Amino acid sequence: MRRDKGERGAALLTVLLLVAVIAVMAATALERLRLSTRLAANAVALDAARGYAYAAETLATRRVTSLLEQARDRVALTGGWSGRPFGLPIPGGTATARVTDGGNCFNLNGLVSPAFEGTYSVNGQAITRFQRLMRLLRVPDGDAVAVATADWLDSNDEPLPGGAENPAYRGYRTAGTLMADVSEFRAVKGVTPDIYRAMRPWLCTLPIAQQSVLNVNTLLPEQAPLLAMLLPDTLGIAQAQALLLRRPPNGYASVDQFWAQLASSGGSVDLGAQQQTATTSKWFALRIDVANGGAELHEEGLIDARTLPVRLVTRQWGDVP
Repeated sequence: MRRDKGERGAALLTVLLLVAVIAVMAATALERLRLSTRLAANAVALDAARGYAYAAETLATRRVTSLLEQARDRVALTGGWSGRPFGLPIPGGTATARVTDGGNCFNLNGLVSPAFEGTYSVNGQAITRFQRLMRLLRVPDGDAVAVATADWLDSNDEPLPGGAENPAYRGYRTAGTLMADVSEFRAVKGVTPDIYRAMRPWLCTLPIAQQSVLNVNTLLPEQAPLLAMLLPDTLGIAQAQALLLRRPPNGYASVDQFWAQLASSGGSVDLGAQQQTATTSKWFALRIDVANGGAELHEEGLIDARTLPVRLVTRQWGDVP
């Protein structure tokens, strides 16, 4: 049976359409295969990077344990350990870790104190110091923010004067417990993006409801506001910075020696401030960066050095600052 030219053209067009559809399907399948292969390779590289990070954690905790065993009652910046990167040899990549003093900060969780049966009550002294720190840093509305942060953490529903409890948040409740990360501070009433950015370098969330104890041997001159906040309205940033710059090369042997130097220069000292200082460190911050086979991994951790050997108590993966 003879077919006219129109039928032959339609058949050819159908074949061409089928070929085009099959080509698109094949290209899509190949792209998905390529993507799956890349994802699998990235997953393998990321798993390996995480393993190297665990190894770096072990190396870092051993170094901190060794530092404390040798230092005994005095941890100073001698030896250049603070912030100095040390590497972990890995094939086809790099892994570096850095350790710094993790207790030279304002512990937001110190705005409350342990109370009855796992509850928390407000620490008035800590609120005063937090307000003082924000005034020193020229942060607006600091007094109200400090009180609202304490209300966020405490276990009751009664707002402090100028504070903020559940009704102030319209849709969600205050935590009523300790913060796990400084980023939670952004949820507190009155904390604007500008306030958070200004305060972030000075804050931490140690996993205890106690005020930070500052190590006068590792506190950097640029961290002088943390020292100045201990003596409200009697110690300025410049005076505190000058005191840190006059620190002996090997650090102070005792906090009494440190405060005696302040007194000799005309500064006033009180017992509460002395109790918030030490010549050793109980917390260390850990930063790990791993690059392996095209995969990058960043980790921040907190080392608890209150007992030996030290141990890592928190870790955070991802794009940490």
